[in-house]
Amino acid sequence: MNTTRYFAEHALVPTGWAHNVLLQWDAAGRLLAVSPNSVRPPGVDQAGGPLLPGMPNLHSHAFQRAFAGLTEYRGEAQDSFWSWRALMYRFAAVITPEQLEDIATGLYVAMLEGGYTSVCEFHYLHHDRDGRVYADDATLSQSILRAAARAGIGLTLLPVLYQTSGFGATPPDNGQRRFIHSTDSMLRLLDRLRPECDAQGARLGLAPHSLRAVPPDSLSEVLCGLNALDSSAPIHIHIAEQTAEVDACLAWSGLRPVDWLLDHVPVDERWCLVHATHMSASESARAAHSGAVAGLCPSTEANLGDGIFDTSAWRFAGGRWGVGSDSHACVNAAEELMLLEYSQRLHTRQRNVIASAAHPYVATAMTLEAVIGGAQASGRQVAGLAVGQQANWLVLDASHPLLEGLPSPDAMLSAHVFASNRQSAIADVWVAGRRQVQAGQHHLHAPAQQAFVRARRALAQMPDH
Repeated sequence: MNTTRYFAEHALVPTGWAHNVLLQWDAAGRLLAVSPNSVRPPGVDQAGGPLLPGMPNLHSHAFQRAFAGLTEYRGEAQDSFWSWRALMYRFAAVITPEQLEDIATGLYVAMLEGGYTSVCEFHYLHHDRDGRVYADDATLSQSILRAAARAGIGLTLLPVLYQTSGFGATPPDNGQRRFIHSTDSMLRLLDRLRPECDAQGARLGLAPHSLRAVPPDSLSEVLCGLNALDSSAPIHIHIAEQTAEVDACLAWSGLRPVDWLLDHVPVDERWCLVHATHMSASESARAAHSGAVAGLCPSTEANLGDGIFDTSAWRFAGGRWGVGSDSHACVNAAEELMLLEYSQRLHTRQRNVIASAAHPYVATAMTLEAVIGGAQASGRQVAGLAVGQQANWLVLDASHPLLEGLPSPDAMLSAHVFASNRQSAIADVWVAGRRQVQAGQHHLHAPAQQAFVRARRALAQMPDH
């Protein structure tokens, strides 16, 4: 069997920091051995700093990276998520398959440089600019698949079912014309995409966009169809992101969104509840006990003014969680962790809120928990440095000015998350046993950046912008 090895003086394994760790993996990029207290064999490369498990990014809308920064002005007396969404629709209306691939490639390269080694793409751009179905309905999904393959990032592709503009089966509006699928056409698309995902090692799942966008009968029908195709496929849904959404759900059904979902759908470990910001205490406990993962996107939730997720209540109930970059105002795993912890500090007026008894260093605790939750949401074997998982990791630069000389790997990880300008402290990033980032830069950094800029410039010059 063809195996490769790598050595680290300090590596963050699922139980905590281990020392003198020898990693071994096979030709498929699967870890065969994680051996602490080893002696470095002759000729085996050694990490230049602490080695961390690669972070799964559990929520991404790739095309939104191209308008990051373009909505940061007041267009209404009170700007909100809903005014931001109107601008997003205008942008989504004009993007081409070629532009989407270039934008996603540039984004995925940036993700790897920022410490993410896999991504869950919540993909809801399906049709041509006039809303007509492409000759091949998978055209825009294939743009995402090619981008992930080019960048070398692991992918969970989540085609989005979107049918209505509001609770009570309100018809979709013109800005949503590129999103709309019937239940049958979505199931055909999943069937079409499955062999292509399998061919590049990507995972295929489904994303009912939200309760306001998928009526109850359609939700039930599409889940039955998904189970027939793959009974273990991951399922992601936006839920309880905005108070206006909660109020509309109450007016429609008499129930809050998470309560409605738990009452009507068999939610389990396959599910990722994206945002879930505005849950009642009982909803939070019920959802945590279901086994679902909370998909937290702190930079986007802050950017959109969503609110603050109650992480303490969720963790107290045993809930798993992970982080995503969502609209990509920020593309950096450590910064999402920092913002999550800071939001909890502002909310509770305490410090080191997401630390644990086992891991009092908050950066260490957050990293381990986010990797486990992100892997579960991904439906892929990316749950850290353990036998059978994919050989995904990043290496911190121990010579970085804010890391060098610190007394422990815990302290260096803390400096990376809270003090190092994040990405600048990442030296190398490996995915499936292959180094994709070296000395802080992806091998496609320059050409991917240039293609991204060309696509963004063309889109920004469209008349609607």
